[in-house]
Amino acid sequence: MKIAIVGAGGIGGYVGAKLALAGEDVTFLVRGANLDAIRSNGIKLIGHDGQSQVATNVRATSNYKEAGPQDIVILALKAHQVESVVNDLPDLFGPETVVIPMQNGIPFWYFYKHGGELAGRRIESVDPSGQISAKIPAERILGCVVYPASELVAPGVVRHIEGERFPLGELDGSNSERVNRVAQCFTNAGLKSPVLDNIRAEIWLKLWGNLTFNPISALSHSTLVDICQHPQSRELAANMMTEAQTIANKLGIEFRVSLEKRIAGAEKVGKHKTSMLQDVEAGRAPEIDALVGSVIELGRLTDTPTPHISTVYALVRLMGSAMQQNAGHIRLTATA
Repeated sequence: MKIAIVGAGGIGGYVGAKLALAGEDVTFLVRGANLDAIRSNGIKLIGHDGQSQVATNVRATSNYKEAGPQDIVILALKAHQVESVVNDLPDLFGPETVVIPMQNGIPFWYFYKHGGELAGRRIESVDPSGQISAKIPAERILGCVVYPASELVAPGVVRHIEGERFPLGELDGSNSERVNRVAQCFTNAGLKSPVLDNIRAEIWLKLWGNLTFNPISALSHSTLVDICQHPQSRELAANMMTEAQTIANKLGIEFRVSLEKRIAGAEKVGKHKTSMLQDVEAGRAPEIDALVGSVIELGRLTDTPTPHISTVYALVRLMGSAMQQNAGHIRLTATA
């Protein structure tokens, strides 16, 4: 199949490389040093076992018209970056093109084909102008949850750290021919892509940890195990998760694991820096609204108080604003 990967960071590079190595027709929509590197050398994937593979049968361009209509478009950008490309995305759409957003947090499409009184409502936290929803028709979208960890270590070079799971699902929960076709394509590339009849429940399960541990770690410069073993931060995480669970339950979502088991799972990860902490240390804009602000928005829509989530949100937004104003990063450094 013809597959466009919009963005070739850790996840986009990993997925694109795996699909290309399996023989799919992959085009990366990228810019700058990544564009030059992939054009010249293909994309290199370093496995978690240290073994390297290079997919040279790929194309790279910054011109969406040049790429043309695709069978699958994978949006491998962070949520706050999607709006910057939506005006060009229609150039990648043919009559049957499927769009797979691979963002963390509550997606812009959450209430499309949702049913109930909130059906069709836009998530303003992640699509404030409405341009994303306007340019990406909901009927093209397949929901996806990203579990692997990978990183771009150099232009055109991606290191896979762990995980292969990319659960997929139709927004209405149907078992369609196209979702099975895409899942098989991913499976052929060595990825694990079960087709779920409730992709929103899977989104909430991952978000449950992300909306708590990401901002707490970014504010405290602590790893997952540190947060979970410090009594006050563990309590804060539990309170935030309880508020989120109440919202999810009101939206018809039931979690398949307990709150304590979810925290214990994070603790077992050990001395791991969350993606938001890594962004803060590198001076990159952190994913705040998709992970945290969107949950507060859903709290308002369901008349659910979110005092703990809202407090942490205010602090992490202030930190992000300070970083932007000073064009800087925040990092703990050892003293002499």
